[in-house]
Amino acid sequence: MPAHSASGNEKKSSSLSINEKEYKKVAKKHEPPRPILKNCLKAFLVGGTVCLIGQAIQEAFMAGFDMTSKEASSPTVAVMILISVILTCLGVYDKMAQWAGAGTAVPVTGFANSMCSAALEHRSEGLVLGVGANMFKLAGSVIVFGVVAAFVVGIVYAFLGFGGGHL
Repeated sequence: MPAHSASGNEKKSSSLSINEKEYKKVAKKHEPPRPILKNCLKAFLVGGTVCLIGQAIQEAFMAGFDMTSKEASSPTVAVMILISVILTCLGVYDKMAQWAGAGTAVPVTGFANSMCSAALEHRSEGLVLGVGANMFKLAGSVIVFGVVAAFVVGIVYAFLGFGGGHL
């Protein structure tokens, strides 16, 4: 009599295995369809609304404090960051992001949400090692990318003779 494993399922399990191509075919068949147009519309509406709110805030600074568009841009960004952080702390921004998807990834508010979420998630580990360290893990990569991209663009502009200075 041949030796069997304790469970006796050695031969059965090998006959049930499928290759990766067959698995992908079965998985795709059972995957629910993605409403791409609906998702794009939601992202467009929410992202547009965020931008509209930002524009309204900028217009309010321009009208209320007699600022130019350039002068009003910095306080507008600060207010948008504040609104994003408050909505993240209240759990509203995350619900909005679940519904709208990429529409909430508008650069300023999306980045503020990411930073605030990281800080909230690790607050139990303490202010320095929890909040500070984990919050700046995300910020570090974004800042490095921004600095490197600005350096490369500056070099290109210098070699092409734009920007006032020549080599």
